[in-house]
Amino acid sequence: MSQTFDFNERPDYDEVLQWIANYVLTYSIDSEEAWNTARYCLMDTIGCGMLALRFPECTKHLGPMVDGTIVPNGARVPGTSFRLDPVKAAWDIGCIVRWLDFNDTWLAAEWGHPSDNLGAILAVADHLSQKQISEDKAPLTTRTVLEAMIMAHEIQGVLALENSFNRVGLDHVVLVKVASTAVVAKLLGANREQLLSALSHAWVDGQALRTYRHAPNAGSRKSWAAGDATSRAVRLADIAMRGEMGIPGALTAPQWGFYDVLFSKTNKDQKLKPDSLRKFSIPQELGSYVMENILFKISFPAEFHAQTAAEAAVSLHPEVRDRLQDIDKVVITTHESAIRIISKVGKLANEADRDHCLQYMTAVPLIFGELTAEHYENDFHEGHPAIDELRNKMEVIEDERFTREYLEADKRSIANAVQVFFKDGSHTEQVTVEYPLGHRRRREQGIPLLKEKFRKSLETRFPSQRCDRIVDVFQDQKKLECLPVNELLELLKA
Repeated sequence: MSQTFDFNERPDYDEVLQWIANYVLTYSIDSEEAWNTARYCLMDTIGCGMLALRFPECTKHLGPMVDGTIVPNGARVPGTSFRLDPVKAAWDIGCIVRWLDFNDTWLAAEWGHPSDNLGAILAVADHLSQKQISEDKAPLTTRTVLEAMIMAHEIQGVLALENSFNRVGLDHVVLVKVASTAVVAKLLGANREQLLSALSHAWVDGQALRTYRHAPNAGSRKSWAAGDATSRAVRLADIAMRGEMGIPGALTAPQWGFYDVLFSKTNKDQKLKPDSLRKFSIPQELGSYVMENILFKISFPAEFHAQTAAEAAVSLHPEVRDRLQDIDKVVITTHESAIRIISKVGKLANEADRDHCLQYMTAVPLIFGELTAEHYENDFHEGHPAIDELRNKMEVIEDERFTREYLEADKRSIANAVQVFFKDGSHTEQVTVEYPLGHRRRREQGIPLLKEKFRKSLETRFPSQRCDRIVDVFQDQKKLECLPVNELLELLKA
């Protein structure tokens, strides 16, 4: 006879939830490299938000849900005059820092942009600082923001090392939601039970599909999806702080949990044994590894798997710019992840479609010698038919070494090679770039350019004297760490 009831014995919280909670509540960050890199990450992420404010398609999403809403101790959205409740402020900050796909990146079995978590972190930290000042208490310092960033990077990045959410059709912003929920709950003063409750709700929450990132449905939602995730994280952390009960088996509950409902397809792809089904692979303990190894986007506002292809194309530009009509084919040699995510042919429908097309992001710098956010705009694309003509001559092939070294912990390369062949039988050399400018292996070369990128981004929004003040704060680690969060946001308001 079949069983006609469930055993209603409430389990302990899932091990992964406890693993994250233990880290957030007890870990002490002692890596000087992580603290310094977090400063650069905060600097760069804010700069990316400033650049996004030039685009009406981004700014139309910003501001209160109801015009005229006044929020006591409202969180500020950098570069604007908005003061919003922390949930909407997280949405807005998350939206601007991701809009141009120009902030830092993490690549592994899953990929994503850990600085997306700043939407939740900055909104809550600014609100709490103002609230504490109103109660005659000391505000949070920016060191608290940096600590939360290091931890959010670590949670998102380590979960991404060997767990591919994209292979089951889930968007990587699920990891933004989880990481933001954990660190925001801590900022709000959560005890262990409250933090576990918040995390459990983040996993049970509805998760975004990757539909909006891929042909033929790629669109602008990918530019605000992370803002949506950080906003949800703030809401879930707030719910937990109000005493909402948790869901201990959020991941492992048979039939109803995250593993069975949303993650089991991965097992077929990875050909795992039955006894290892439906659970995450955790290859290492949480520390500060991800922040130390984060990838900065310095040269191009482009999906990261194409960064080295664009760099190779820029170097070939002088050889091909006067011979575009003579080109027979362009061969792009790449890694499997780039092929799966951004290799596409056919009509590109919008800006979001173009900045996730490997062939487009290679064609533009071959023709023009650079790749900027403006190169994705409809008017630019329509005015330069040579781009699509060149795309139609492209072949994309996989190099197994590129694919293998993309995942090797001591390399984590993001390699691409580009070679142009002409109709008369001649050809350029094959230009290979294995590590992009923002890679840890190129930090010494990249940081001065990252600072230059930040200064230029500020100049799109603020007068020179204000830019000087902001840059000065970010030049000094101790000065930045000691700066109250509310004062930092005051510096950044429009």
